[in-house]
Amino acid sequence: MTELAVAILPTDDLAAAKAFYVDGLGFRVLWEASEDGHSGLLGVARGTMQITLDGPMEGHGRNACVSLHVNDADAYYNEWSVKVQGVNAPRDQEWGARTFDLHDPSGNTIFVIGPLRGGA
Repeated sequence: MTELAVAILPTDDLAAAKAFYVDGLGFRVLWEASEDGHSGLLGVARGTMQITLDGPMEGHGRNACVSLHVNDADAYYNEWSVKVQGVNAPRDQEWGARTFDLHDPSGNTIFVIGPLRGGA
């Protein structure tokens, strides 16, 4: 097994989070622990990216942020912007990356980071 750090994001409704991440962003379900489909834990993955969603996740901080490091930020933007609302357009950062962001149904920020176009 490869050691891995996985972000845990709070969610208000596991079913809404599952629809957003699986149907909207193309993640697949790794595992799910829920008796009612609306509270519990859900592990999702897309390639080597993994996220755990926890609802109601009481006692922890809310409005979390996760960064996803990808090979082509524009490709993810083009895919996701037609499937979910509120995806902000990619932009080049002065620190040498191309980024965009969006929010999930519980207000968590997904910050996508890729290389500048042309590999610069």
